[in-house]
Amino acid sequence: MSNKYLVIHMTDPTGGTMPQGEDQRLLEDWADEGSAAGSLGEGAPVAGADQAKSVAVRDGKVLVTDGPFPEFKEWFAGYDIVTAESIDEAASFMAKHPTAVMGRVYILPVVKLPWDED
Repeated sequence: MSNKYLVIHMTDPTGGTMPQGEDQRLLEDWADEGSAAGSLGEGAPVAGADQAKSVAVRDGKVLVTDGPFPEFKEWFAGYDIVTAESIDEAASFMAKHPTAVMGRVYILPVVKLPWDED
């Protein structure tokens, strides 16, 4: 049975560097493999911290804060939805993504809420 996973791409100061051409080649190979296997769903890169907002409601008041957020050592750089038989299979697939070299990826199982129908 296939499961869906949310993959979060993070920048990471401990990651390596890669020439743009190599980055693009790895990304294209990864996307081709995922498309051919039917395991790659929606995904996208996102803008940097300078274009971000944080929203919270406290004591009935909406608090909107501009980025960047200096307390972060990593930055959310994008996401993908991946379908795989297991989280280990998803991790093996994501190890081929340039972000795994230059940053870090987090893989989280997508779960249903208690009120979602089967």
